[in-house]
Amino acid sequence: MAEVAAVLLAAGASTRFGPGNKLVAHIGAPPLVRCVAETIAASGVAEIVVVTGADAEVIERALEGIPVRFAHNARWKSGMGSSIAAGVSALGEHVDGTFIVPGDMPLLRPQLLQSLRTAFEREGVLRIVYPATREGAQRNPVLWPRRHFSLLTALEGQAGAKYLLKRLSDSCTVVTVADESVFADVDTLGDLAVARARAENR
Repeated sequence: MAEVAAVLLAAGASTRFGPGNKLVAHIGAPPLVRCVAETIAASGVAEIVVVTGADAEVIERALEGIPVRFAHNARWKSGMGSSIAAGVSALGEHVDGTFIVPGDMPLLRPQLLQSLRTAFEREGVLRIVYPATREGAQRNPVLWPRRHFSLLTALEGQAGAKYLLKRLSDSCTVVTVADESVFADVDTLGDLAVARARAENR
């Protein structure tokens, strides 16, 4: 079985959300970022690296008791690229691949991560695997093989890894997902209200 890790991105200041950091807003009882971390842990990954930046201490408190390691990105203001680079750089040398997981996906489910991992193993742990809508639109999280880690650790600034997916399209495997609610993210208070309602109905 492949050794798969996860990098959980929790460094941003969530300026579009309003007062407070969206990652510690509550979805039911737990904070949003804790929901995501618990989902990742339940999927059976080998390790979880949480990248912090703004409000690092608040994020760390929200994740107390969950088996994670923290990698602080002192350059978090420069954008998501630097956070991805910080997280991947902190991974152990034993892992065959890693998920890159935004911290604001409260409806993510372990089954999705496991299905991506199954595809990753079936492809010999060499291909990038990502979920997509029925229309073919790429979504998160993306599972990256170790052979591309050097590209991820070189990222910087506002650009995430999406342009790399286009550049490496011949090395990608797509997993179509029927329940597109798992892709919901939270950027605004309105998004939070929708996520809370969907979580209550599950």
